[in-house]
Amino acid sequence: MARIAGVDLPKNKRLEIGLTYIYGIGISRSQTILQKLKISPNVIIKDLNDEQIISIRNILNNEYEIEGDLKRLETLNIRRLMEIGSYKGRRHRLSLPLRGQRTRTNARTRRGNKKTIAGKKKAPRK
Repeated sequence: MARIAGVDLPKNKRLEIGLTYIYGIGISRSQTILQKLKISPNVIIKDLNDEQIISIRNILNNEYEIEGDLKRLETLNIRRLMEIGSYKGRRHRLSLPLRGQRTRTNARTRRGNKKTIAGKKKAPRK
């Protein structure tokens, strides 16, 4: 099992797909990395030799923001938006959708599921 950037890559998958398990690398970025290194994207991860793993690590460390650094950068950007009081920052602070979606319905993931009030008594029938 290859360990790159603190992530264990699944050993029975193709290299092109296995690299996408690293946060910040999608399918297109993994394809460009493999083209630079001239490694076939169809190679199974368990068939990689040590030199290939080291070259992939070097490219990822030197040329791309991945994993913890990328997550830290995202949180800093969100915090900056909240501090300057921009529209998106206010939406982040209130846990509401940012990009113009409706909130009267269909915002359950962002707003959270509203619970019914427990123990509320109904008016007695006469």
